[in-house]
Amino acid sequence: MNKLFSPLKIRSVELKNRIAVSPMCQYSSNDGMPNDWHLVHLGSRAVGGAGLVFTEATAVSPEGRISPDDAGIWNDKQAEAYKRIISFIKSQNSVPGIQLAHAGRKASTYSPWKGAGKVSIESGGWQTIAPSAIPFSANFPSPKEMNVEDITLVIDQFCQAAKRSLDAGFEIIELHMAHGYLGHEFLSPLSNRRTDNYGGSLQNRCRFIIEIAKSVRGIIPDTMPLFVRISATDWTEEGWDIAQTVQLSKWLKDTGVDLIDCSSGGNISKAKIPAAPGYQIPFAQRIKEETNILTGGVGLITTTEQAEQIIIKEQADIVLLAREMLRDPYWPMHAAKKLNVELKDFPNQYLRAK
Repeated sequence: MNKLFSPLKIRSVELKNRIAVSPMCQYSSNDGMPNDWHLVHLGSRAVGGAGLVFTEATAVSPEGRISPDDAGIWNDKQAEAYKRIISFIKSQNSVPGIQLAHAGRKASTYSPWKGAGKVSIESGGWQTIAPSAIPFSANFPSPKEMNVEDITLVIDQFCQAAKRSLDAGFEIIELHMAHGYLGHEFLSPLSNRRTDNYGGSLQNRCRFIIEIAKSVRGIIPDTMPLFVRISATDWTEEGWDIAQTVQLSKWLKDTGVDLIDCSSGGNISKAKIPAAPGYQIPFAQRIKEETNILTGGVGLITTTEQAEQIIIKEQADIVLLAREMLRDPYWPMHAAKKLNVELKDFPNQYLRAK
């Protein structure tokens, strides 16, 4: 029996298979609004057979965007615009998920095909914030160190975004605390030099994320799954590492988080990351084994056999594909054929090509 196409129930939500579309920035929004591009992009992956389809990193505030072209859910108009996208994803028997995010010191930067580095305030950028006033690199904005009022505000922004996500119809929420964005910046001693209750010790550096997770968990129904994406290591000495990630995962599990989405890197501009097929899967496996929490495996997962083995060996509970889903929106259909799986919900409109 194959495992990749076995269902997975998390709280009251059942995924029809273990294949998820990872959050991928599209840099195609105007004032944070999702539009036809997002409908077609996300909808086609649902048609392709993925059990879970995540939005891109969706900003909880205008200042939380990576670029001026990022999607957001900081107002009701944006939430309303997501409803038709969510409806279509659900019509394909796929679960719609949203990743809530704040870019911190890596905000106010150009979309990849428009330039590099910081967008000045004169060109539509904004003042960025971070746990400490340390820029990501020389060509990134210089952030303002957050005071306690700023921290309280951002926590509330995550909560308000979660409420809108719930009202819009999303069935899973993921908190983006990886890749050098705001949550990750608090975790790493290389980007967090604070001396108050949000810096210094491991518990203090984790406090910001734990408070967000606890607050969001208190808002959404008990029936709704809550994921957290974490970078398991900075890939740099004296930085954030897997041992600290395991402890954070235990604390997050205690707050009611259901799954740790295990990525890595993104916080240190000169870090040397040994990227190769499956290079992040050991992080998911270790967290799963040492905390008994569900995990997601990500990073250069491209083949059916690779994905199937990750689930069979219980290295992770789901696999999240990104670039491979850009190359092939119908990857799950092709994987099912290779594994001799008869899909019960193959789109009627495509039956002639089955």
